[in-house]
Amino acid sequence: MTLPFQTGEKTAASALSSLAIPGAARRFPALPAPSLAWNKDVEAATACLYARVAKVIPAIEWPFHAPYVKAINELKRERNAVILAHNYQTPEIFHCVADFVGDSLQLAKLAAASEAEVIVQGGVHFMAETSKILSPEKVVLTPDSEAGCSLAASITAADVRALRAEYPGVPIVAYVNTSAEVKAEVDICCTSSNALKIVESLGSDRVIMLPDRYLAENVAAQTKVKILAWHGACEVHERFTPQELEAYRADNPGLTIIAHPECPREVVEISDFAGSTAAMIDYVRRNKPARVLLVTECSMADNVAAETSGTEFVRPCNFCPHMKRITLPKILDSLLYMREEVMVDPLIAERARASVQRMIDVG
Repeated sequence: MTLPFQTGEKTAASALSSLAIPGAARRFPALPAPSLAWNKDVEAATACLYARVAKVIPAIEWPFHAPYVKAINELKRERNAVILAHNYQTPEIFHCVADFVGDSLQLAKLAAASEAEVIVQGGVHFMAETSKILSPEKVVLTPDSEAGCSLAASITAADVRALRAEYPGVPIVAYVNTSAEVKAEVDICCTSSNALKIVESLGSDRVIMLPDRYLAENVAAQTKVKILAWHGACEVHERFTPQELEAYRADNPGLTIIAHPECPREVVEISDFAGSTAAMIDYVRRNKPARVLLVTECSMADNVAAETSGTEFVRPCNFCPHMKRITLPKILDSLLYMREEVMVDPLIAERARASVQRMIDVG
């Protein structure tokens, strides 16, 4: 069942300022811009990093990336910073400058446990908010404050309050792909890997899941709990169709199809395996399929292919325009000038943190 509420209200939640940040700037003054020339020293200093991505980045492109890679890695040490890269970041970020890689919640937890004073979020804005929620004492920077998310933007805190009024007493579960304000209004959060477990832990015969209607449908197919679904969707995953996948099967004998549960139910049903980004990667590593199609954002296939041998990747390039706003030049700019800092209202952060912690406590 998909809930009827739809609003055009925009959240004023956690401010993602596009201006210079006085607090961060006072603690970390701007640094002089490094040379970005390609030369023998840069080539030698980055050779081991290029070896990681040589299978997916043509040699002709490396002279552009390498000076940024070298400068960023040097600046990280000077700033006592860590860079988090979601699985959908491009290979030169994911494999060459990131300190932690993975899905959004895993990244935030790893950053919180680190000794770093500064976190640079290679991902979209709700991920940066989650990092700030779990590391309130640290400076969290987003290289591009316009890196949004169609899924997170599909619901607001006001929408959640309306659901409470319409369905009193029904537990509300929020996917971590939501804003801090939304997390603050719900009972508990979930990830794509633990959504079923979270739903069944609540001891209710009805549960509201938001905002991804496809994740909700895929969970509903595995439980007796009645799922009331919001109308949101990821603009990348909802574009995949069964007809498209069947065409890939016809053209690629022996193809293994692995789908993300944000895909429509009929896509998941005809796939060989479905799971979170971490589960998809683990499946490839464990099973070593000869030929595989990852039904998710296209950069993940590049990142897995870079470190995988013996598997051919068939690539339907559905890319996330928001993730692709994060680039090496923007990461360098963030570290040089300490912008753009992510701030979350402390009261909202406290409530949002409680929703995330309830999920962690379920195990």
